[in-house]
Amino acid sequence: MSVQAQSDGDFAIRNAHPEDAAHIVEFYNRVGGETDYLSFGCDEYPQSADEVAQSISGMEESVGNCMLLMMNNEEIVGIGTIDSSSKKRFHHVGTLGIVICQSHAGKGLGRVLMNALIDWSKENGRIEKITLVTRADNEWAIALYEKLGFEREGVFRKDSYDGERYFDSLSMALFL
Repeated sequence: MSVQAQSDGDFAIRNAHPEDAAHIVEFYNRVGGETDYLSFGCDEYPQSADEVAQSISGMEESVGNCMLLMMNNEEIVGIGTIDSSSKKRFHHVGTLGIVICQSHAGKGLGRVLMNALIDWSKENGRIEKITLVTRADNEWAIALYEKLGFEREGVFRKDSYDGERYFDSLSMALFL
């Protein structure tokens, strides 16, 4: 299943392609240094461009996985993913990940990208529940997720560590 390019003013959403892999890794390595809310820091993205390209190629054949790019002309300004398990008992659950670069934060792009991921999930015929995990002190993101219908499911205590302090994570879900 794929997403046709959607436009929101100067921004467009489209499926990632294997040839985007180097730009995706570059984007993740940059935004990792823009916020403490991601699971990796600046230049700490754990996959190479070849690994990302292989992953995207696999998504093209998969019913339950997608990667959407939010583009401003030729620049990636956001990435959203849905990943579902290959295990049959968990096919119906998609895990959502999203990041918008700080230079474009606060413009409503996160909501647009989240809605595209939710729409993709509703249309794919397999996903019935979307889950996500966010740092429990990420109030802005939590407010957005709740506006979109996500419910709080649980807290993971001392789930991440920034070298000085521990942070709890919040699990949330949207039932389609």
